[in-house]
Amino acid sequence: MTHLPDAPRRRPRPRTDPAGPAEGLRGHAAALCAHAARLRLASAELDWEGPEAEALRAEVSALASRCAAAANGLRLTAERLGPVTRPHRPAYEGN
Repeated sequence: MTHLPDAPRRRPRPRTDPAGPAEGLRGHAAALCAHAARLRLASAELDWEGPEAEALRAEVSALASRCAAAANGLRLTAERLGPVTRPHRPAYEGN
């Protein structure tokens, strides 16, 4: 039986994003929320009538609801990871 050497392991890259994963999740949540709003708007502006149109509206509405639910899940996860980051303000500011 032949022995194969262990594969070289990649070294973890240092974090370059100072905001961390929580801010990334917040960004994705905001994008999903905006996407849900666009879906709802497009569905409301649909000027097509009939059973097929109603079926399409129902599908689009369900998709928008799933996007909104995913956005809320991402937002909750981001809250658990850390508070919203704000620009750095020195602890001591001279008067």
